[in-house]
Amino acid sequence: MKADVFFMDLEATSRENLPNKLARLIKTAGMESVLKENDLTAVKVHFGEQGNTAYIRPVFIRKIIETIRECKASPFLTDANTLYVGTRSNSVSHIHTAIENGFSYSSMDATPIIIADGLRGKNETKIEVNQKNCNHVYIGSEVVEADALVSVAHFKGHELAGFGGTLKNLGMGCASRRGKLDQHSNVSPKIKRKTCIGCGECAKHCPGDAIYLEEKKAFIRAESCIGCAECIVRCPTGSVTINWNQTVPVFLEKMMEYTLGVLQNKKDKAFFINFITDISPNCDCLSYSGSPIVNNVGVLASLDPVAIDQASADLVNRQTGLPGTELKANLNPGEDKFKGLYPAVDWQHQLEYGETLGLGTRDYTLIPMKTLAYKA
Repeated sequence: MKADVFFMDLEATSRENLPNKLARLIKTAGMESVLKENDLTAVKVHFGEQGNTAYIRPVFIRKIIETIRECKASPFLTDANTLYVGTRSNSVSHIHTAIENGFSYSSMDATPIIIADGLRGKNETKIEVNQKNCNHVYIGSEVVEADALVSVAHFKGHELAGFGGTLKNLGMGCASRRGKLDQHSNVSPKIKRKTCIGCGECAKHCPGDAIYLEEKKAFIRAESCIGCAECIVRCPTGSVTINWNQTVPVFLEKMMEYTLGVLQNKKDKAFFINFITDISPNCDCLSYSGSPIVNNVGVLASLDPVAIDQASADLVNRQTGLPGTELKANLNPGEDKFKGLYPAVDWQHQLEYGETLGLGTRDYTLIPMKTLAYKA
């Protein structure tokens, strides 16, 4: 059975501006069906790294919040802390970055920001999934505890996944730090001996007692490492780094299994929105934004997370690639833009595997929203 995916372009008129058109889109697509009065509703967004400018404009997030409130639900903005050391690796700097990027308490209509995995990325819930790669997944507890979930994803290129959309926003974005490391690597972190100063901060905060000091250098007992990644963010010199050894197919499969964990207790309580705007070649986790690879397309909304990502990829691939960007191949309409960016990444694998897990269907019906005519 085909899934309905609703589409709005970015044309506005004197009768209906873009925020109001967005509200009409998500109501038509069925967001009200997943929310009930007093539902604590996690609005999963990406606040953008400091220096990044491609993330979704706060004015649109505010309109989504207003529409959720019309359903008498109680929204809060959320994301999980990052695996890497940056401006979103703990809740304090994460919230500060969000405010700097426009997601302030006042601009978001008094909506709180609650980081899903707590102060230092360790507030997680272990969820049993029993799948090919993961028996358990580790999800930020505040997402798990929420009554409902609205995913608002910026659709763009991604160096490991080919593209990032709803599925990545859920599977990677809602994972705790341990969960993020689990998806990216199957071995313990590594320590750069040349830059390690032997301060002992990593050993002091290692919950698995896997790190020890010898001759003023830190070492990791791989057999004792529990994969929490605490050492990575604690190191003052950046000497503890991730072993990026996961193969792309396994990475994509794990990301889908984590998405399964995120949605496990959200049956009929989740709604998905993709902004196909400012379609940068890389993730919003970077401290800069590359030039968009195609022109802005529009916004999609659906009750199916697989269908909305498939439709988003199809819409991007129908566009003409823009010259002078990181996209150097497959610029013609109908050509695969994500293969043009990342030839070694089979981005369709995440959709195929997500479909086999029962997350949704790749078969969809695209339903365009008609633009309201100008007022006379």
